[in-house]
Amino acid sequence: MQHTIVILDGYTENPGDLSWEGFEKLGDVTVYDRTDAKDILSRIGSADIVITNKTPLSKETIDRAPKVKYIGVLATGYNVVDTQAAKEKGIPVCNIPTYGTDAVAQFAFALLLEIAHHVQHHSDAVKQGRWANCPDFCFWDYPLIELAGKTMGLIGYGRIGQSVARIARAFGMQVIAYDSYQDPKQQDVYVSLDELLNRSDVISLHCPLFEQTKGIINKDTIAKMKDGVIILNNSRGPLIVEQDLADALNSGKVYAAGLDVVSSEPIREDNPLLTAKNCLITPHISWAPKESRQRLMDIAVENLKAFLSGKSQNVVNA
Repeated sequence: MQHTIVILDGYTENPGDLSWEGFEKLGDVTVYDRTDAKDILSRIGSADIVITNKTPLSKETIDRAPKVKYIGVLATGYNVVDTQAAKEKGIPVCNIPTYGTDAVAQFAFALLLEIAHHVQHHSDAVKQGRWANCPDFCFWDYPLIELAGKTMGLIGYGRIGQSVARIARAFGMQVIAYDSYQDPKQQDVYVSLDELLNRSDVISLHCPLFEQTKGIINKDTIAKMKDGVIILNNSRGPLIVEQDLADALNSGKVYAAGLDVVSSEPIREDNPLLTAKNCLITPHISWAPKESRQRLMDIAVENLKAFLSGKSQNVVNA
């Protein structure tokens, strides 16, 4: 049987530097860079395999696409798919549970190091002639921060949190963590959330978005933090109550924030963090190094191969 595969929004995964060859070996492939909501059903057409990243597949869409037998998600998060509706139709939904651990951990430190040293600002200042015209042999416009000896508090201590911890320790930082699940082999790292908030010089978020973690950074938890704390988030935007963080940045309670995610993406023009003091915001790119996206592609292909062989893997709605 020749399978018909439609990829609804392939551009962010593969803007042209990767190959869809793995999928092409498994069926007749049509790739769309992006798909508007009004075009989802027509583009699915008679396909039996649908691959999506952020294009939503609602119950209505699933009900009206009776030939679909498999849904693959080009991401770890799968909230864009009505997984229960798919399950009722016998359609497995498969995600990519891990592919960017090292890339995301690296990016957390890219944000932190920029906050600590303001490398781009000072490089720009040099090119503007300020060093050439400086009466001293050096200058700096922001406080420069040494990380050694500081305490890194990790909210979430799964694969990514532990990878961040390894980097933090290499910088000479002390690591503490809060997680609802505790690895019995690493009991010495865990503290209560209140203790983490109270002790940490840097707080980095690496937990999933659940009802109990939504808004975990808010005016009440910020009040328990050290004055001058640094907050990092390249996990999920809704973990932070954005107005509360903006207020804390503007008051100086929080020294700086480094964010790669926000509550609504692309970012809304009225997001209060856009005008907050000392707030770095990048456009959800922690996951995007080519090496990381290639792993994602490889796993997505293996997920489909497994399904076609009758041994589905990484099924989120079993």
